[in-house]
Amino acid sequence: MERLLHYTWEHKLFAAGTLLTTTGQVVNVIDPGLLNFNAGPDFLNAKIRINNELWVGNVEIHNVSSDWMRHGHQHDANYNNVILHVVSKVDADVYTADGKLLPQLVIQVPDNVKENYAELLGEDKYPPCWKIIPTLPPVLVHQWLDRLCVERLEQKIQRIFGYVDKLSGDWENAFFVTLARSFGFGLNSDAFEEWALNMSLNACGKHRDNLFQIEALFLGQAGLLDGNMIPSYHRASAMEEGYFSKLQSEYQFLSHKFSLKAMNGMNWNFFRLRPYNFPYVRIVQLAQLYYSCQVSLSAITDVSSLEEAYKILDTRVTPYWTTHCSFGVVSGFSEKRLQRKSLDLILINALVPMLFAYGRHRMKEDYCQKALRILAAIKPEDNRYTRLWTQTGMPVSTASDTQALIQLRTRYCDLKDCLRCWFGCYYLKRVSDK
Repeated sequence: MERLLHYTWEHKLFAAGTLLTTTGQVVNVIDPGLLNFNAGPDFLNAKIRINNELWVGNVEIHNVSSDWMRHGHQHDANYNNVILHVVSKVDADVYTADGKLLPQLVIQVPDNVKENYAELLGEDKYPPCWKIIPTLPPVLVHQWLDRLCVERLEQKIQRIFGYVDKLSGDWENAFFVTLARSFGFGLNSDAFEEWALNMSLNACGKHRDNLFQIEALFLGQAGLLDGNMIPSYHRASAMEEGYFSKLQSEYQFLSHKFSLKAMNGMNWNFFRLRPYNFPYVRIVQLAQLYYSCQVSLSAITDVSSLEEAYKILDTRVTPYWTTHCSFGVVSGFSEKRLQRKSLDLILINALVPMLFAYGRHRMKEDYCQKALRILAAIKPEDNRYTRLWTQTGMPVSTASDTQALIQLRTRYCDLKDCLRCWFGCYYLKRVSDK
């Protein structure tokens, strides 16, 4: 398998002793190079001594030599700087597009590495490397989790940069979209993103001193002031209360004034949601935050501690919603303030990535470091991913750890990409050292 050949070359696991090309040239691998994840040769900037002559260039790896021709490399000038062709079997000479005959080196994947890799791929229990988790060196665990945490943050900030591009460089608006998406808590995240991108903050800004009008704009643009969104068995009571009609009338006025068009209210998910998580409640909480002006880019860049971050996200609902979770349905009184677990998720998915992204944009490393410190101060998440890891003996103490483990599951374990995982590599090396 070619991927195992890559692994064997990268970690220099080939048989000890003198290495010879197929023509008898002595090979000394000083540096195998950097694995290339893009188009072109497999390893870049390798350093190899061939018959006492130092070569610096790229390395291409195939199962058999003829794969070079099968892939068309003999016609591709991007492979002219290959200095060595590494294979498990030679069945042909290979030439670059500029006519150079390439030296070829035969290596084999050690049997124990093959066996152990097959064991990892065939393991039914998650994670497949569970047997060695308690024996992993703490330094390796710490370094790999740190790297995974940053990888996950990098993915999140790419979404933010996408918002910035879509919004013509408006970072404040991009932050609003990022914050709104986090209020979907997974099930309604896409709907909140659509809603936030459909909002006209310019229109809202002209009425920011009037909470009722902000609420009407927010709910109206969400398509939740359409009478058909209220179940027929609650419609009469909603109309009798009068609040829905007032919001609806206000939104009709404002939408006409600013030429607004509401999103389709059917895009919201109510199924299997606790009433406090209904879109009505979450949108009104956002309306209160927007009205208060307490959350902004300047506010998050000024945050110096986790408690300060909690404080700027503190919100509640307007009077009607203290006794309702949807129109026409009376419930017990509650200010519906965000609970600590919800605040943590909003920090993890909105504030921390935004601070990190904005730091990258402004080239302010202190913003990025602050984001990482806040993340490390948040308690670990409790979800199906993290529970499986803790059961193996993996130490999990902060949200940085849990974000790293989510990244590990979704980007490595689920893809069976054990060869790029530090834990998987440790597993294979441990066996090869026996």
